[in-house]
Amino acid sequence: MEHFDTIFQRASERHGGAAKLKALIATPVAKPELLAAISDDRWLSSFTMSLFQSGFVFQVIRNKWPEFERAFFGFDPEKMLMLDGSHFERLNNDASIVRHARKIATVPANARMILELGKPYGGFGALVAQWPKDDITGLWQMIKKHGQLLGGNIGPYALRRLGVDTFVFTGDVSAYLRHHQVVEAGLSSQKGLRQAQAAFNEWHQQSGFSYAEISKTIAHSIG
Repeated sequence: MEHFDTIFQRASERHGGAAKLKALIATPVAKPELLAAISDDRWLSSFTMSLFQSGFVFQVIRNKWPEFERAFFGFDPEKMLMLDGSHFERLNNDASIVRHARKIATVPANARMILELGKPYGGFGALVAQWPKDDITGLWQMIKKHGQLLGGNIGPYALRRLGVDTFVFTGDVSAYLRHHQVVEAGLSSQKGLRQAQAAFNEWHQQSGFSYAEISKTIAHSIG
């Protein structure tokens, strides 16, 4: 496995030097106390945004997001559990949002996931805040298992949006991990996830960079 210094040097050479690369990879990371303070509705909003962006143009969803917030009552999880068939019918015919019945139907289920997982901790944010960074894929898997349509990069992107330090399996990162034989199994498999996590843990130890910065450096080292 390449030392992170080698990856960083190659990425720097391709993007005008170390200073420019550091500007490109800079990613806000929230401290645990700030993550713990994020209310459940913001987690549900972020998961839902990532879910709707999947397979769609990201900016279109962002532009429409104020209407999503209106249509889903600010993504208050308790309110989402009370949605009835008539409200779903209105949502599925609301031209101000993206009308995708399967994705719309996930909102109450993911609201329940956030409430149930967060209850022992006093909120979902508190659960995320105490989760060990060296097992971020474990958090991905828990969200996927208990939520609906939150697999792949949907969970990681939603977490990163709110300041969680996580890598993401973008096309470039996935290609790097396979090409350099960092992983020997599919990235959606338990073995592949363990191997990827171990590699990112080692690069984190080598560099002191955040997992997000390491992920972005790898992406910029390709091409």
